[in-house]
Amino acid sequence: MSSITSPTGEHDDPDSTRLFRRRSFALFWCSRLFSTLSFQICSVAVGWQVYALTGSAFALGMVGLAQFVPMAVLTLAAGHAADRYDRRSIIRICQAVEAGAAAMLALGSFEGWLNTTHIFIAAGAIGAARSFESPTLLALLPGLIPPQLLPRAAALSSSANQTARIIGPALGGLLYAAGPTAPYLVAAFLYLSAGAMISLIRLERVPPPMESRGFRSVFSGISFIRKRPAVLGAISLDLFAVLLGGATALLPIYAKDILGTEALGLGILRSGPALGALCMSLFLGNHSLDRRVGMNMFAGVIVFGLATVVFAVSRNFYLSVAALAVMGAADVISVVVRTTLVQIATPDHMRGRVSAINFLFVGTSNQLGEFESGVTASLFGVVPAAVIGGVGTVCVALLWMLIFPELRNIDSFEGMET
Repeated sequence: MSSITSPTGEHDDPDSTRLFRRRSFALFWCSRLFSTLSFQICSVAVGWQVYALTGSAFALGMVGLAQFVPMAVLTLAAGHAADRYDRRSIIRICQAVEAGAAAMLALGSFEGWLNTTHIFIAAGAIGAARSFESPTLLALLPGLIPPQLLPRAAALSSSANQTARIIGPALGGLLYAAGPTAPYLVAAFLYLSAGAMISLIRLERVPPPMESRGFRSVFSGISFIRKRPAVLGAISLDLFAVLLGGATALLPIYAKDILGTEALGLGILRSGPALGALCMSLFLGNHSLDRRVGMNMFAGVIVFGLATVVFAVSRNFYLSVAALAVMGAADVISVVVRTTLVQIATPDHMRGRVSAINFLFVGTSNQLGEFESGVTASLFGVVPAAVIGGVGTVCVALLWMLIFPELRNIDSFEGMET
């Protein structure tokens, strides 16, 4: 196979993993690693601290709700901003806000005045920043690499996310053993480091200007997605799968009351999904999904639901970690297919707004799923809530196969480019 020369003069072999030799992609990958690492450290510390203060499953769910509300309200505006302004500047500002929230949590913990209200406020600030940061990161990636490398870049970008989800929870649990101040301080430092890396990125292709700057342009991403059933099906499938499969919100309860472990054990449990996801991300980074793309996505969601049920009924720590790892590996198949499909099918001048809708459907459902799991657990019990979520995920996947045959019948990404 002949090599392809990029605008920067580099030779790109689609069958290699030379993406890390591209300076801007390497900086992007490291920045995403540090930002996600910070978020995971904060998540473990907040979950453990809230449960220690309240002993309430409902309070754990409220942490998710505190992050969901600003995400749901601001995401459409975030997409509009990502298509109008410099995407790197938006990301830097968001990471500075997140660093400030983590620093406030550290200060409150150190001085002893932090309570659940303060934690919810900080969680909301982080949620608001992530509502701008996450879709802007997705929209930034295609401008750093040639189009033919996007599927592999999406998989390797996901590996940064998953690596952080492995290291972050365990590191958060370890740091929390020294008190809640330590994890928040480390998270603040990593957020600032991520912003510094984004500042060094140079775009390979500058996105064209927006076709319109009026109020209607804010909602144009919704109109774009509605006209493409395969994209709508992929995004909405992940929405309901994540919403129903939010058992990870209950991990502090599983760790302390069911599996009998401590903060470090909670960190290991939270790392379980990311361990499986990282392995799958690295595999897909070297072996693209070239055939039966749609069916592979549905299979991944079904396996995710079944693994959730296994985790729900497990009383063995090692089996629970294994089930969580399978959940992560299955989930990343869906993530890579959806991310690649959305980016390939979207013109660059609309990627911010479409990525924002994607994040609104999927990213915010993580927090809403945590709230749903907390409420369901308070009503029916922890184990029944997790089982219901896993079974519901499988049912949604089977139903979506019937509703969206266009998604089910996608064989490859070729021919879907804008």
